[in-house]
Order: sequence, then C-alpha cells, then structure tokens
Amino acid sequence: MSDAVRLTAFVKGQVQGVGFRWWTRARALELGLVGSATNLADGRVEVVAEGSEVACRQLLALLPDGPGRVSFVAERWGSARGELAGFVER
Repeated sequence: MSDAVRLTAFVKGQVQGVGFRWWTRARALELGLVGSATNLADGRVEVVAEGSEVACRQLLALLPDGPGRVSFVAERWGSARGELAGFVER
C-alpha cells in the first residue's frame, strides 16, 4: 500500500444516533478502505480511512449525504500508517 493515504474527517451536525457510522462503514467497505468511524463526546463523528487517494476522496464526497444532517466536514490528509484492518464502528 505504498500509494495509500490516510484521511481523517470530522463530521459535524446531527450525525450521532442516526446510523451515520454504520452507513459510513458500508460506503468505506464498498470503496475498499480500512479504518473506523467513531462518535466523539462533542457530537461529531471522526472518520479515519486508509486506502487509495481516489477512494478516500470518493468517501469524503459522500459524507455530506449520509444519514442525519451534516453541517460541516473538516478533513486532514496524511500518509497511510498501515496499522488498520477492516472498518469498525466505535
């Protein structure tokens, strides 16, 4: 996975308790990504995804259309660490 990237996205809005993490996991797996979707104490969901840049950008573009109401998505990019397997909801 030498060309792999790591996307960390913080999704703000009404995104907890609406199936957003499950929906994100399903989209990520369809795109061949590994990572996690985690509820944060402040009401946001943190999405960490590793894989091809194309697939990560596709996931990022889908996030505003997930369940609930997304008001903002902040993104951070980096190199894949290669420590993730599967895609989990936390």
